Amino acid sequence: MEGLLEQVRAYGIQPVPQAERRLGFLDTFVLWWSLGVSFLVMVVGMFLVPGLGLGQALLAIVVGAVLGNFLLGLVGTIGADTGVPTMVLLRPVLGRRGSIVPSVLNVLQLLGWATFEVIVMAQAAALLSHRLFGLKGYLAWVAFFAILGTVMAVVGPVLVVKQWMKRFAVWVVLITIAWVTVAVLTTYDVAAWLQKPGTGEMSFWLAVDLVAVMPISWVPLVADYSRLARSRGTAFWGTGLGYCVSHVWFYALGALLALSAAVPSDPSAPIAPLLTTIATLTAGWVALLVLLVAETDEGFADIYSAAVSAQNIWPGMGQRTLAAVFGAVVLVLAATLPLVQYESFLLLIGSVFIPLLGILTADYFVLRGRRYEMADLYRSGGRYWYRSGVNWLAIGVWVVGFALYLLIAGLPQLGWSGVAPWLGATIPTYLFGFAVYALVGRTVSGVSITVAFTSE
Repeated sequence: MEGLLEQVRAYGIQPVPQAERRLGFLDTFVLWWSLGVSFLVMVVGMFLVPGLGLGQALLAIVVGAVLGNFLLGLVGTIGADTGVPTMVLLRPVLGRRGSIVPSVLNVLQLLGWATFEVIVMAQAAALLSHRLFGLKGYLAWVAFFAILGTVMAVVGPVLVVKQWMKRFAVWVVLITIAWVTVAVLTTYDVAAWLQKPGTGEMSFWLAVDLVAVMPISWVPLVADYSRLARSRGTAFWGTGLGYCVSHVWFYALGALLALSAAVPSDPSAPIAPLLTTIATLTAGWVALLVLLVAETDEGFADIYSAAVSAQNIWPGMGQRTLAAVFGAVVLVLAATLPLVQYESFLLLIGSVFIPLLGILTADYFVLRGRRYEMADLYRSGGRYWYRSGVNWLAIGVWVVGFALYLLIAGLPQLGWSGVAPWLGATIPTYLFGFAVYALVGRTVSGVSITVAFTSE
């Protein structure tokens, strides 16, 4: 009992002492592998075809996954070095008050993600319950999954990883998705799909953007978990490899299932074709049930990290109280909103956080040589106070990077196609944020350029 009680811990936003960092490599790998097991990941895989041919789509998946997960693991190492959550890591870059801006945006995107997750889980559960009992009960399922995600967020990540994911969920889900993969490969003529060209509506590099943005969407919360890792190597490899494996697998499954689907889409429930296609496979209803159970991890992580990010805005608020409040907000949103404009939502996340990721990594690895003064992270008037708590230079670089991303990629579902979607926006805007801030950031950081990517 004492061991379980030690795992139920609200760490807040203060540095986690090394002795209390309980996640080893396997724990971290399992956490991020589980977070990549998601119906929503498969949905984005469905966006890639038939605009791209299957071969091109699979290549875009690999390229985007390697790029996005490298950056995810890289920021994870900063969390392991410092022991603080991601939004606190932005204080040396944007200033103590400046970090409130991405914190607000992160809370909003996490509430959006959690709402999407609850909607998807409720739709899948309604499909199952209608099949088995003749009743959909959609709103009841919305309430059930919103409450479940909130309870998991309240007890915290260490208990969820060690007692739920690592002991049970990961093994059942692994067997299930292996079976679904074999069923798809043996049921359909995948070789013929590989020979068929795409229709041209999707460019290769826009597809890479849509793949890379999924792990990058986790960057604003990765240190919330990597601060609990025992070492920076554990944080980098456990995070990057864990998410990359399931990320590639589920994007590829989504593309394959999209090519096999013969059901009309429903604008109010765009995930319906995916769920129906899985259900039509042999024993597909069982697979759907297991994948539904696995989906609960994402809702938990979104609500938990929304609470942690909000503590960077209101340090006096309790983490569990915030988790309960956000869980209630997600319940209301999921009960009233449809799942629409998902592709544009992903591109907006990329436009906000990819240039900021470039600025953060330039500041930590290049300008400051992997060293932050921990006391100054929490002190007004200290090293990271800048002008009234805001580093306006970094804010300016961030805003220009945001505009650059949208200029290149656009928002196709909202009628803006971008000036060069074929180029892809992820690499140019990350490099823009990194290079520009590495050059001009010296004027506010007060340090010389020191590259420090390697372990000490």
